[in-house]
Amino acid sequence: MTDHPSTFKGDDNHAHGIQWDDRASLHRVDDGDGVLDAAKGLRSGTFAELIRHMMLMPEDERAQYCIEKAGDREYHAAEVAGLSQRPDFPAA
Repeated sequence: MTDHPSTFKGDDNHAHGIQWDDRASLHRVDDGDGVLDAAKGLRSGTFAELIRHMMLMPEDERAQYCIEKAGDREYHAAEVAGLSQRPDFPAA
């Protein structure tokens, strides 16, 4: 999984495109964020694993959840569904 960039030897390690292996966690949309937000995660794994997990949920239930990816970016149901259809989305 990717993590904070290294400064050792100053190499450029910025990867282009979507980082499917970034750390992520599944949250309820209405969990309130805040200081203890990391403790409110229902499930954690790679970004790709959590997209697969959300896509296994009934469609009407997905809107209750979001994926928080490393860097405090939230992905809601419609965006998750779109990402799951990308040609570069990793196979299970």
